[in-house]
Amino acid sequence: MKVCSHKGLVIAVLTRNEHCPPHVHVGTDKWDARFLFSFWHNGVKLWDVTPAQNEPTATSLEDLRLVLKQAGNLRRARELWWSSRQTLCLENLQWDMAAGEVVSPKDCRQGALVIQSSRFDTHGYKTVLYLTGQPSPLEIEL
Repeated sequence: MKVCSHKGLVIAVLTRNEHCPPHVHVGTDKWDARFLFSFWHNGVKLWDVTPAQNEPTATSLEDLRLVLKQAGNLRRARELWWSSRQTLCLENLQWDMAAGEVVSPKDCRQGALVIQSSRFDTHGYKTVLYLTGQPSPLEIEL
């Protein structure tokens, strides 16, 4: 599903055989790049490009990253991911209350709470985390 386009390239959330973490694809017949995005912060980063020998320039990849990071495009990517996958890929990770970030259980941060479940509120444009031992969910406005 198309998120946006840039210089003739389509940035899209694929809907068949997709997997965590949340990401989009963009490319040509010679290369495919994947960019990661999140449901708890507004950062976007390049995940990988295949095949590496056909990788576009660093400037082109950075341009694509910045296009995806634009508020409207990132919102659309999140909405498409949620509607097609129904997961934020956060279950069984942990929320570090002090740092305000998701961490891996391997990091063993004191006070971090397990994310039991999560959902994306498309109308309020926020992420809702259900944390172990917490009586009410944590809402993250995006």
